[in-house]
Amino acid sequence: MQPNRETIQATCRLIEPHIRRTPTLRTTGSDFGLDDFPLVLKLELMQHAGSFKTRGAFTNLLTREVPPAGVVAASGGNHGAAVAYAARRLGIPARIFVPTVSSAAKTRRIASYGADLVVGGDRYADALAASIEWAKSSGAMQIHAFDQAETIVGQGTLGLELSEQAPDADVVLVAVGGGGLIGGVATWYAGGAGVVGVEPTEAPTLTRALAAGRPVDAPAGGLAADSLAPTRVGELMFPIARDHVREVVLVTDDAIRSAQRALWDVCRIVAEPGAAAPLAALLSHAYRPQPGETVAIIVSGANTTAVDFGS
Repeated sequence: MQPNRETIQATCRLIEPHIRRTPTLRTTGSDFGLDDFPLVLKLELMQHAGSFKTRGAFTNLLTREVPPAGVVAASGGNHGAAVAYAARRLGIPARIFVPTVSSAAKTRRIASYGADLVVGGDRYADALAASIEWAKSSGAMQIHAFDQAETIVGQGTLGLELSEQAPDADVVLVAVGGGGLIGGVATWYAGGAGVVGVEPTEAPTLTRALAAGRPVDAPAGGLAADSLAPTRVGELMFPIARDHVREVVLVTDDAIRSAQRALWDVCRIVAEPGAAAPLAALLSHAYRPQPGETVAIIVSGANTTAVDFGS
C-alpha cells in the first residue's frame, strides 16, 4: 500500500463502518483573544478510543493478514488504545507495550479494551524495542504507531474528512510526534491547503529531521511526551513532510498548558497536551495567519486526567 490520494479514498470507504466521522466546530480567532480570522476545529478527540490513531489501527487490521497470535503494538498511549479497541471489535488478541511515561488515563483505557498491557522502560523507544522482541518470539503482527504505510494512509482519511467539512480551509495545523498523522494529512492535501506541523520545543523531531535532511534522533521530553515525543520521525513520512509540509513551528510546554485551558474556557473541550499543541501555535504566535486566511486545527487526544470523575 502506497500513501496517496487514491489509497486514502479507498481506505476511507473500507474503515467507514468502524470509525466515527468526527465533527468540526467553527469559531474565530477573536474567541481566543486573537485577530478575527475564521477558525475550524476538527474534533478528532471524539473518535473511538479518543484519537485519530483508531483510523490507522483499523486500516492495519483490515488490510493485512493477521496471524493466529494476533497483533502487538508499542505506544505512548493513544496508539495502544486504538489498537486495543480495534482488536476487540474484530475479535483479535492484542498485546500493547507502553513506557512508564504513559499517562494513567491512557493505560486504563488500553486495559479497559481487554488487551494484554505491558508497562516498562522510560520512553517510547523502550516500548518499541520490547514489542519487536515479542513479535519475533510470538509470531504476532506488529502495528507501528507511525512508520508504516497502512498507518499513514489510515490517518490520511482524517484529511479527506476535513477537506469535505471545511473546503475553505487555507491552512491546517497538525501536531507532530512520529509523523503518521501529518504524513497522511499532507499526502491528502498535497497541492491544496497548506499543512503546518506543530512540535513541542522539548521534542523537535521533525524540525531536527528537516534540518539534517533525514530522520535523526532528537530530545524526547516535555509535557506531551506520551504522545508527541518519539526519538525520531518515521522514515516513510519524512519525504512526504519534506515535499508537502509548508513549515514546522515549535511551542513551549507553557503554551500547551495555556491552550488546554483555552480549549476548556472557550469551547468546554477537555484535551490532552498533544491535542492542544496546534492551538498553542496560534495563541503563542508561533504561527501567524495571513490576512484573510481560514485556519483549521486538528484537536485529537482526549485521554487525560485533566477532568477526573473518579472510578
